[in-house]
Amino acid sequence: MDERTQPHHIAILAYPHAQAAAVHGLTDMFLAANRRSQAATGVGPHRFAVTHWSPDPDGSDIIAVHAAQEGPVQTEQTMAPAAVIVPPSLVPGATDGPSDALTGWLCAQHRAGAIVCSICAGAFLLAEAGLLNGRKATTHWALHNSFQARFPAVRLDTDELIVDDGDVVTAGGIMAWVDLGLRLIGRFGGPALMLDVARLFLVDPGGREQRFYSVFAPRLDHGDKAILSVQHWLQAEGDRPVTIREMAARAGLGDRTFLRRFQKATGLNPTAYVQQLRVGRARDLLERSTLPFADIAWRLGYEDAGAFRKVFQKIVGLGPADYRRRFAVS
Repeated sequence: MDERTQPHHIAILAYPHAQAAAVHGLTDMFLAANRRSQAATGVGPHRFAVTHWSPDPDGSDIIAVHAAQEGPVQTEQTMAPAAVIVPPSLVPGATDGPSDALTGWLCAQHRAGAIVCSICAGAFLLAEAGLLNGRKATTHWALHNSFQARFPAVRLDTDELIVDDGDVVTAGGIMAWVDLGLRLIGRFGGPALMLDVARLFLVDPGGREQRFYSVFAPRLDHGDKAILSVQHWLQAEGDRPVTIREMAARAGLGDRTFLRRFQKATGLNPTAYVQQLRVGRARDLLERSTLPFADIAWRLGYEDAGAFRKVFQKIVGLGPADYRRRFAVS
């Protein structure tokens, strides 16, 4: 088989406790792309060949354990992967402390020219291998704090559903394997094939961001009791306008000391923190009520609904009306 007809080899790392839905769903998606491509042209080779890889029983090597093929294509571990995908896991700690064999295998595939990709908690394995150092990447928004604490050299952005850095692609949510699969189909098979597969799977091929779905989860385990007391107070009193001076007084600190310690403890300045709290409450009211946004803004301490609309758009990535259309509870 010459290079013009050779399929793109997609290697999926089926590590212990990897999410089976992602491993097999991605396999089905690439095989569906083969069928759609052949249906469109009437002839032609397969675009993709998929293999599953896993640590061997003693953990000393990574071996091919399954080759998903249709038709005459013979692609085994002899063909260098065009892309390596690290799926998510629903088991806590499944991506902690990977073996040297696993991280070494990922680095070797990357050095050999493979695009290395992760989904959700799979980003922890790429980061453990050092493949994300100095790069922008994403993971599930709920893992933001733990990931950032372990890998400060990574420029983490959990607002994004997919961060495509060329030879490294990271996807955020547990179900973002769908978005990643479409991204790779588009890269290797072209936009027409990607759109055809998206229609087959009834998936919106673009326009989503992780921040549409994320919930503000403030840091509460920082150990600064004075700042924690202010956070608890804001949670209860955040629907009315509050000043820096009020917050500092609640903490028993001077204004400048309060600002410095609040930023260090929470990762946000007090204004941004209060905005996150209010946007979270606005999202809940948009989902569960029919109140006009101007009334919601007034309830949350904003006299200028237009100003709050801009804050909402900046944090969520959608305007209030679009957010309600997507997420309102019937």
